[in-house]
Amino acid sequence: MDYIKMFFRYIKNYSKYIDFTLLITYIILSFIGLVMVYSASMVAATKGTLTGGLPVSGTYFFIRQLVYCIVGFSIVFFMSYFMHINILKNKRVQQIVIFTIFGLLILTLLIGTEINGAKSWINLGFMNLQASEILKVAMILYLSFIIDRRRNRLKQFKLALMMPLFLIGTCIGLVLLQNDTGQALILCMIVLCIFAYSGIGIKAILKWSGPIFAGVVLLIIFSIIFKGGILSQHQADRFHVLENPFNYESGIGYHLANSLLAIGNGGIFGKGLGNGIMKLGYLPEPHTDFIFAVIAEELGLVGVLFILGLLFFIVYKGFLYAALTDSYFFKLVCVGISSYIGVQTFVNLAGISGTIPLTGVPLPFMTFGGSSMLSLSIATGILLLTAKQIRIDESHRNK
Repeated sequence: MDYIKMFFRYIKNYSKYIDFTLLITYIILSFIGLVMVYSASMVAATKGTLTGGLPVSGTYFFIRQLVYCIVGFSIVFFMSYFMHINILKNKRVQQIVIFTIFGLLILTLLIGTEINGAKSWINLGFMNLQASEILKVAMILYLSFIIDRRRNRLKQFKLALMMPLFLIGTCIGLVLLQNDTGQALILCMIVLCIFAYSGIGIKAILKWSGPIFAGVVLLIIFSIIFKGGILSQHQADRFHVLENPFNYESGIGYHLANSLLAIGNGGIFGKGLGNGIMKLGYLPEPHTDFIFAVIAEELGLVGVLFILGLLFFIVYKGFLYAALTDSYFFKLVCVGISSYIGVQTFVNLAGISGTIPLTGVPLPFMTFGGSSMLSLSIATGILLLTAKQIRIDESHRNK
C-alpha cells in the first residue's frame, strides 16, 4: 500500500508540470483515428479486400489499432512522468538509437516485406515494423543533440556537421532504396526545418544541400520526361496524373479521381459516420493512405477542419515551447517534432487532394499502422517531457 501511495503522490506532484491540453489533444486525435479506421475498414475487411482475399472480422483492423493506441498512450504516459530529460541528451543513447535504426534500414532491404511497391516493412508477426517511421524521431533527437553540442562551430559548417549529415544522408538514401519516396521527402524536410531554425547561415545550407537538391530535381524531371532514371514507371505516372486525374480515371488516375470524388461528396457536414460510399471498393487502402478522403466524405468540411485544428494545435505548441525555453537543445527538439507532424500532414493532404503526387504517407494519428502510431506517440511523449522540463525550470527560476 505504501508503494501505491508513493506512486500516486509522485503523479500528483508532477501533474502540475504536465501540459494537459497537449495530452488531451493527443488522446482526442488517437480516438478519432481509431473510430475512422473502424469506419473505413469494417466492410472491406469482411469482404477480404484488405487482407489478400481472406475475409476477416469487421473489427480486425479496429482491434489492432486499439492495441497500438493503448501501447502509444502507455509510452506517452511513461515518458511524460517517469523519463528524465537527460536520457534524450545522453551521447551513448543517441549513438545506440541512430545506429540501431541504421541497422534496421539495412535489414529491411535484405528481408523486408514489399507493400504497394515499397520494401519498407519488417514482418514481426504481430505487426509490420517500418524503421523509417522511427527514424524521424531518432533523427530529430540526433540532429538537435549534435547542433547543440557544436553550436559554437556552426559557421564552420563542414567541420561541425558534415559527418552527422553523412550518416543521416545515408539513412535517407536507404529509405529511397526501399522505394519510399514520400518518407524520404519528409525526412529531408524535417532536416531543413531544423537547420532553418538553428541559425545556420542560409549560404552554408545552400552550399552543401543546394547542389544535391538540384541534382535530385533534375533526375526527377529526367525521369518524368523520358520515363526512366531514379523514378519507377509507377512513380513517374503519378506526376502525369496531376494534370487532370479524370482523364486517366480508368487507369493510372483511378485512385486520385475517386479520392477527389469522396472529398467532394462530403460537402459541409458529410454523409455521416459510417455512411461513406467510396470506401466500399472505390478507394484502395481506405484505412491507410486514403483515410483523409473517408474522413472528408463522412464528416465533411466541419470534421476535416476540426481534425486539422487539433493537428495545428500540436504544431503550435511545439513552436510555442521552442520560443519559451532558453535551452538550445529543447528549441531544436520542439521545432523538429512540430515540423514532423506539420510536414507529414501537409504531404498527406496534398497528395490525396491532387496538389502533389501521391506518396503513401500516413495522416498523423488517423492512419492505421503500428509503426506510425509508435513514432507519433514517442514524438508526443518527447514534446510533453520537454514541456514538463521547461515548466520545472521556469518554476525554479521564479522561486
